This record gives sequence, C-alpha cells and structure tokens, in this order.
Amino acid sequence: MGEQEQNLEVIMGLIINGGNAKSSAFEAINAAKAGDFEKADEKLKESDGFLTEAHNVQTGMLTEEAKGNHAKVSLLTVHSQDHIMNAITFRDLAGEIVDLYKKNGRKIK
Repeated sequence: MGEQEQNLEVIMGLIINGGNAKSSAFEAINAAKAGDFEKADEKLKESDGFLTEAHNVQTGMLTEEAKGNHAKVSLLTVHSQDHIMNAITFRDLAGEIVDLYKKNGRKIK
C-alpha cells in the first residue's frame, strides 16, 4: 500500500469514527428523551469507544510526525480533524443533556 493510500485510510478512519461517535451521542440524547437512561448510558459509552479509536489514530499520526515522518496535509486531512473535534464537542454536550433528562426524571414529549 502506497503512502497516499495509507494517508487516505487514516483520514477515512477519523471521519468514520467521528461520524459514528456523533451518531451514538445523538442516539443517547434520544434515548434519554424517551426515559431510557440505561440505553442512553450505553450509547454514550459507545460514542466514547469511537472517539477512543479516533484518538488512537491521531496519536499514531503524531508519533510519526515526531519521528520526522511528515504527512502531507490536505484539505481532506483538515476536514477529518474538524470532524473529530465536532464529534468530541457533540459528545460532551450529549452527556450534559442526558444528565439533565436524568435529573428531570421523566419523559419529554
């Protein structure tokens, strides 16, 4: 596999894991809204798992950079990093929203 294909694989991994993390966090909010707090907690943990995968990929990228193996930065690379940052922010907010629903203790229609 060539360098370009490896970079694309890493970038797509970040985008996919970021999208999955955000989707799981959104499902957590919907579950909490329906009063299913067990499912909401499961979905938040699932979101965290996707973010951990993305973080591991980022750590690998940073390790290679520190070794002097500089990756070509493209618009797609920047987009993948933006995807992850948005997913992290959304996950954090989803956790707060789930907590608010738990404190409310009832379904919201």
